[in-house]
Amino acid sequence: MKWTLMMLAVFGIAVGAAASFSGLAGGFLMVPLLLLLGYPAQQSVGTCFFATVLIALSAVIAHIRLGHVDFRAGLLLGLGGIIGAQIGARFVDQVSTANFKKIFAGILIALAAYLLYKS
Repeated sequence: MKWTLMMLAVFGIAVGAAASFSGLAGGFLMVPLLLLLGYPAQQSVGTCFFATVLIALSAVIAHIRLGHVDFRAGLLLGLGGIIGAQIGARFVDQVSTANFKKIFAGILIALAAYLLYKS
């Protein structure tokens, strides 16, 4: 248990750096780790979002200081995201962990293929 907690903290540092660098918020890294540690899909997603809020607050402060924030665009994306987040949370509650893993893997594969195609 102590090793798992230390691993989560170290992984959090890596995810925070990756999230602040890429803007991907780290969920694509945190959710698989939590699933690997035996968390059910719903708890993996919820825990990831809690961590993401903390990481995002720190990252946005750094990016505001660097002048990298378009507040209007961020507000519009955020307001739409609030609605989508409510829909997504209810959807994940209806999906088994096994099916969630398949859906999540499909999304990651599609994203990777798109990025490879565009580069």
